[in-house]
Amino acid sequence: FGYEIYEGEILLSWITSTETNNYGFEIERSSNTSFQNWEKIGFVSGNGTSTEIKYYSFIDETINSGKYYYRLKQIDFNGLYEYSKVIEAEFNIPGIFSLEQNYPNPFNPATKIKFQIPEKEFVTLKVFDVLGNEVAELVNRELSSGSYEIEFSTKGFIHGVSTTGFASGVYFYQLKAGTLVETKKMILSK
Repeated sequence: FGYEIYEGEILLSWITSTETNNYGFEIERSSNTSFQNWEKIGFVSGNGTSTEIKYYSFIDETINSGKYYYRLKQIDFNGLYEYSKVIEAEFNIPGIFSLEQNYPNPFNPATKIKFQIPEKEFVTLKVFDVLGNEVAELVNRELSSGSYEIEFSTKGFIHGVSTTGFASGVYFYQLKAGTLVETKKMILSK
């Protein structure tokens, strides 16, 4: 049972190796360190009886900055239940718009670009050559507030378009979120 922060939300995930009479899992959350005020925030159906590994997940979208505690209440068809261990997740909504320097830089064939947006916005992240021609579109959609990491690779496909024709040299990547714009330089070294 664990978590990760994904696109401004907390993604909870867990695995079972076997299940017997498993009706499902109630997901419970508390923001109280004494664990006295648990609230049910969701339910995920189980697989009854199984001897195979099963993967489960749940997204908690109703959060603000702060520390949260989660547990699973595994419920059998006969009403018996058992609690999982408690996990702690800390979530901070970014208060600023920022675009970080790609890493590694120079790169070949791939690099990672990190950015933060403080509120839900329509976001584009594009790559341009030194002449200002757009050569790749990495993001073009609405995103929730949060921190993001996007990989740019010169080997493969982005949105169905081949990205294998890049020459060594200087490129620019530009992040737009609402009215905010920031551009940084990166170097492809083959």
